[in-house]
Amino acid sequence: MGVRRDLKRAKQHSRLPDHTGIELVRDADGTVREARAAPLVPRPTTGSVADIPYTNAAEAPGAVVLRRRAADGSWRPVTAETFAQEVTAVAKGLIAAGLEPGGRVALMSRTRYEWSVLDFAIWAAGGQSVPVYATSSADQVEWIVRDSGARFIVTETADNAATATSATSALPARPRVWQLDAGALDDLTQLGRHLPDDEVTQRRTALTPDAIATVCYTSGTTGRPKGCVLTHANLHAEAANTVELLHPVFKAVSRQTASTLLFLPLAHILGRALQIGCLMARIETGHFPSVRPAELRPALKEFRPTFLVGVPYLFEKIHDTGRATAEKLGRGASFDRADRVAVRFGEAHLNRFLGTGKGPGPALYAAWALYDLLVYRRVRKELGGRVRYAISGGSPLDRDLNLFFYAAGIMIYEGYGLTETTAAATVVPPLGPRPGTVGRPVPGTSVRIAADGEVLLKGGIVFGAYWNNPEAADAVLTDGWFHTGDVGTLDQDGYLTITGRKKDILVTSGGKNVSPAVLEDRLRSRSPIGQCVVVGDNRPYVAALITLDPESVAHWLAVRKLPPDTPLSQVIEDDRMRADVQRAVDYANEAVSRAESIRAFTLVDGEFTEANGLLTPSLKVKRHAVAEVYAKEIDALYDTGR
Repeated sequence: MGVRRDLKRAKQHSRLPDHTGIELVRDADGTVREARAAPLVPRPTTGSVADIPYTNAAEAPGAVVLRRRAADGSWRPVTAETFAQEVTAVAKGLIAAGLEPGGRVALMSRTRYEWSVLDFAIWAAGGQSVPVYATSSADQVEWIVRDSGARFIVTETADNAATATSATSALPARPRVWQLDAGALDDLTQLGRHLPDDEVTQRRTALTPDAIATVCYTSGTTGRPKGCVLTHANLHAEAANTVELLHPVFKAVSRQTASTLLFLPLAHILGRALQIGCLMARIETGHFPSVRPAELRPALKEFRPTFLVGVPYLFEKIHDTGRATAEKLGRGASFDRADRVAVRFGEAHLNRFLGTGKGPGPALYAAWALYDLLVYRRVRKELGGRVRYAISGGSPLDRDLNLFFYAAGIMIYEGYGLTETTAAATVVPPLGPRPGTVGRPVPGTSVRIAADGEVLLKGGIVFGAYWNNPEAADAVLTDGWFHTGDVGTLDQDGYLTITGRKKDILVTSGGKNVSPAVLEDRLRSRSPIGQCVVVGDNRPYVAALITLDPESVAHWLAVRKLPPDTPLSQVIEDDRMRADVQRAVDYANEAVSRAESIRAFTLVDGEFTEANGLLTPSLKVKRHAVAEVYAKEIDALYDTGR
């Protein structure tokens, strides 16, 4: 299988640079307290990320840097020269509309080609971009636009435009609104057609690395979103160092021309950093507006990327779809065996690569070969057939799920970061896979574990301020170290493992500290679970609120030949469904001690969504909001005398 051949070739490839060197700081007892990685790319002294399209156009004008999806579904190439010309034309329109150097433009859209043009056009015009999730409410839009002082808003749809217009109607200076679906880029191009290109060049070349590039608002799980001020130097440190770490190795060992389909929201910093890095490395990139697997899978098969950057949700649903398909064919038990074989095979094969084991024996190889024909090749097909590498971020990926994909020929490298760190602060190095961890520091970054277990981060990727909120920044920045609020550990090789959030740690009435993240991540990785919240603070034991995934429910009803319109209230009371959920709970409990395990659960009739205020736009659960809405259900979990 390709990915395992790549690892073997990489291990033997003496000319590859060794990017895994790292400095470790240990306590007297040998515990690793800090890991430091030197930068692979120096901090720039001039210029900005706005220069990237123009550098590409000057050095390789005919290189295909993007692919744009046409109305007929085909992917049409966009050369470096063409992209730079489009950026200039839109930048002139923004200048003609009144965008001043340092002015802010809000972008409210799903992921699409036009966002790339606008992002770089705003920078080329000397401005600053303010991403807004397309699903944001009027209240959220009003806050972000008012707080940031954006004078312009580019929306995607008529509904987005209506939301933005109504949300900002009471502001003293109402921003000007454009709509992509109504030809915003054409309108801006026409508006600026009389300006010379030199106007853009002057604005762009006046930018410095310390100039503000974007104000990205946090997801706001505990209050008003805060605007993270990120500079061009922050974006360069993230994109340049991760590209230099990953791309040369993958290119040398896989012998593929890299391409990716970008489907993460560009309102999220991970999607933005990926876009910048791909353009910097001239990696062919396409855009797709949805992360929903049912919508994404056809696009993956059309585009056929070689690598992906996603969130655990995607990989969980690809796995669940495989099992659902097998179950429809009456082969659910066979898929379960393939799952177990994959985990054992992946573990053994990686152990051999890392020098900690002998590798799979003949019987395990034979079982893997059988299920590669029956199951694993179908998984590869679901992702387009050419994907050999993926990066997962946003939340921890279940270790067994990671091993399943490895056995299926797809290596998933986990990373960890926050908006305040310009996306990834750590990533698993390409020649050092270690499922279950989020890797080592990105080059140029340091990771420190505080005395209370909190993860601290420092380096060129770390932000320096919150917009209009210096007190909040002072509360999380100490001598350049960013206090993440996450709890974790560093192993003897400097790999970071995240174990939870400080503020989410539960303390049972028996005094047991429990990190709900471990249980929740494993629960969500198993069908039919949708979302979940583990509870138990100051309670006698740990319990869970669980929602059911709608697609899993539909499949569950179809397999049992039950009416598709069966009310969810009946489904959650069905003993067979509760038994399926109990198996997922049992799987989650395998990762913790008896005292930390889930002793009771309740199935919620409904979902946690943005619309009902229980999810953030980046799909994080608002724990306090859930606890308030479902206070009676939580109390009932502890009225059983367990």
